[in-house]
Amino acid sequence: MTFGKGCHLHLIDGSAYIFRAYHALPPLTRKSDGLPVGAVAGFCNILWNELSRNGGKDAPTHIAVVFDYSSKTFRNEIYPAYKAQRPEPPEDLRPQFSLTREATRAFNVACLEADGFEADDIIATLAQQAVDAGGACTIISSDKDLMQLVGNGILMRDPMKDRLIDRAEVEEKFGVPPEKVVDVQSLSGDSVDNVPGAPGIGIKTAALLINEYGDLDSLLARADEIKQPKRREALIQNADLIRISRQLVTLKRDTPLDVTLDDLEVRAPDPERLMAFLTDMEFRSITRRVAEKLKIAPPAITETPPATPEDAPRPEAPPIDPGTYEAIRDMAALQAWIDRIRAAGHVAVDTETTSLDEMRAELVGISLCIEAGQAAYVPLGHRQGGGDLFGSSDLVAGQIPMEEALAALKPVLEDPAILKIGQNMKYDWKILARHGIRIAPFDDTMLMSYAMHGGLHGHGMDFLSENYLSHIPIPIKSLLGSGKSAITFDRVGIEDAVKYAAEDADITLRLWERFRPDLHRARVTTVYETLERPLVPVLAEMEMAGVKVDRDTLSRMSNAFAQKMAALEDEIRTLAGADFNVGSPKQLGEILFDRLGLPGGEKGKTGAYATGAEVLEDLTTMEDSHPTGARLAARVLDWRQLSKLKSTYTDALQDHIHPETGRVHTSYVIAGANTGRLASTDPNLQNIPVRTEEGRRIREAFVAPAGRRIVSLDYSQIELRILAHIADIPALKQAFKEGHDIHAMTASEMFNVPLDQMTPDIRRQAKAINFGVIYGISGFGLARNLRIPRAEAQGFIDRYFERFPGIKTYMDDTIAFAKAHGFVQTLFGRKIHTPDINAKGPGAGFARRGAINAPIQGTAADVIRRAMIRMPAAIAGLDARMLLQVHDELLFEAAEDAVEPLIARAREVMEGAAHPAVHLSVPLIVDAGQGANWAEAH
Repeated sequence: MTFGKGCHLHLIDGSAYIFRAYHALPPLTRKSDGLPVGAVAGFCNILWNELSRNGGKDAPTHIAVVFDYSSKTFRNEIYPAYKAQRPEPPEDLRPQFSLTREATRAFNVACLEADGFEADDIIATLAQQAVDAGGACTIISSDKDLMQLVGNGILMRDPMKDRLIDRAEVEEKFGVPPEKVVDVQSLSGDSVDNVPGAPGIGIKTAALLINEYGDLDSLLARADEIKQPKRREALIQNADLIRISRQLVTLKRDTPLDVTLDDLEVRAPDPERLMAFLTDMEFRSITRRVAEKLKIAPPAITETPPATPEDAPRPEAPPIDPGTYEAIRDMAALQAWIDRIRAAGHVAVDTETTSLDEMRAELVGISLCIEAGQAAYVPLGHRQGGGDLFGSSDLVAGQIPMEEALAALKPVLEDPAILKIGQNMKYDWKILARHGIRIAPFDDTMLMSYAMHGGLHGHGMDFLSENYLSHIPIPIKSLLGSGKSAITFDRVGIEDAVKYAAEDADITLRLWERFRPDLHRARVTTVYETLERPLVPVLAEMEMAGVKVDRDTLSRMSNAFAQKMAALEDEIRTLAGADFNVGSPKQLGEILFDRLGLPGGEKGKTGAYATGAEVLEDLTTMEDSHPTGARLAARVLDWRQLSKLKSTYTDALQDHIHPETGRVHTSYVIAGANTGRLASTDPNLQNIPVRTEEGRRIREAFVAPAGRRIVSLDYSQIELRILAHIADIPALKQAFKEGHDIHAMTASEMFNVPLDQMTPDIRRQAKAINFGVIYGISGFGLARNLRIPRAEAQGFIDRYFERFPGIKTYMDDTIAFAKAHGFVQTLFGRKIHTPDINAKGPGAGFARRGAINAPIQGTAADVIRRAMIRMPAAIAGLDARMLLQVHDELLFEAAEDAVEPLIARAREVMEGAAHPAVHLSVPLIVDAGQGANWAEAH
């Protein structure tokens, strides 16, 4: 086929694929000889997904995968330091480079590289040839360096987000159209690739300059016209470096190649060759998927017997077939399954209910699985009427009475000799606990995945099934529908329910069989068994207990907030000199940037100005030059804060009060945050602001019943204490041992305020400096947080590092470890993967800050988890119970005569929570308080 009009070339950035696959997936070795093949497996999956995409006008007629030949190219002759500081690839990745080329050829796809040139140069050359020949080209990559090519028939597609990158996307990212991206990059440089650029000029400033002067040459020729001294000097003094930078970032569109476009025509793979490669790599899942697509029988994969039992190859499981599952409709069938469960010693369990709210959901059925492919469903609460919400509420015939079925299952589900297996077991635990069943012992596949893969991907069942079992589960929407016509699970026909529910149990068992040995290989068994799994019943009991919330208090606060908002609206309109809707971002932008003429206004795709919190916070720092606008921006921030408090808390919390218990029952997400921190949802009780008086007042609505007290125990500055230990900073460790207030000490030094004259507001600013600096905040970010000039904020940061040099050493060492290993660790062994640590552009700073933050925040999260797990036994016998966890704080409710012994026992547990696993070189201190409500106790 001659390439021309109507043809579409797809160019895959192979080198980027390899690194993405390596950092996004857990380590994998070939069982027969220990060869690292994890990146190859990920690469094959990504490539096969590309080749299997649906047809249509965007389907490729020609395709190639392009790789970097080596780290040295013609650019090193222009500028020897180019990419010189790039770290060597990890040892276990090096042998996989050649295997990915072999994989590409096995899929019968052109594999291209050129000595002395980068993959991006080859892509630029072929893309240009494609459009010159009258065709189109799509570049499969998210690399910003390739964005200069977009336009005139060339598009990009981000393979991870499956999102097209067109001219508008490029202009939004760089502030200029694609044809001027090179000019912007020449000015801004690239620290990752060691492209020098002009010191002090970032992408935004570069875009402003190029848009004003037209192009780079014109800008350099007229540099002496620039009013800002620093910019002017940076351009004049570094003109030669800027021109060299242009040579480095400009992609060659005339790279010499030994292939033509016609050579890249899409070709079907040779099944024998492809199967031979996949079999040799011992890739079971993708081998099966490819064989099904090619309609051939998958070959058997044989392996050399492993040296240790835990490395034994997994037996091939039968395909997942929902048509084979059983409906258990009478006690005889249920008893037969109970006997099989006792013989097996384990069972995967899943509940089906009418709601995701465990405190209000009704149990509809229970699914069971004891072996891959052998699953069943026990319908208990299915009702007549199908999708007709006005149908009969009578139970469908052929179901075991719920009390009878649960009475039979209770001994099995509570039997200490039978392991129960679940996916997100906390949900099922609470559902069954409401029926008098406390599941134990158990394993949780969601938490197994979280312990192994935290930071790499999500841990929901559908994702895990598709990625680790190559199976897409039946979607729940296919049964329930969506929108106003959606039904609840009790209205689903039993025949359909069996397929869906039993499949969940089958998938859960298969995931467990896969993850159980993987925990040991990943060396996170202790993390799972001591920090993840034991927390489930503790959180479940807390969530079921709930916390009493006074509706009248919330109602009064809501009215007070509404009055304050109205007063703020009047003040804002007076400052604006016009009547407008304060809640309208579009109208606010027009007031700030058109009417008041404030600088920095940027319009988005809709043509409206951006007026987010960061924009407004920047404007508040302009009190000297634009006092009215600065005050208006500050008042809008205050108004938004009140609006959020009103809508999110004082109004919404009233809807969350349970009609039967009179309490609010939050739900904690265990496997959400990469660092191990818990997240509170439905409602979120962890984000109630404490910095403002209004935010603190909301806690007054969380009350103790008559004769009882709310008790709060809160770790004092735990993350700074952990930093002092991890970074081994003598000054900080000594200060903590002597009982000094670190935030007050910092405030005294930074603001020259004696300790005895310290105010809460000054201390709050010092706290922002302490935490901001250790997590890598920039001078710009600190200036925004404190609403102070940027130079002053940078001065704080510089003085901070001078006083505590160990912090900078810790930061540098942590980033280096993350780049070398792809993860960081807490003191307790929790792995937090850092797949984007080697990313380029704006995301690079975020990834580095995350890596620095994770060991500190993660260790603090682990400490409080350990305390929570030990707490029920410690306070047993007291008339008290644990209600909430809010980051570093635990909240209890206790009888008045139990308050003091509760505080004593809980404090002992919390202050000793790190031991014996970790011996901290600084003491953990816990502050305690009590009161009629949360505000009084805090």
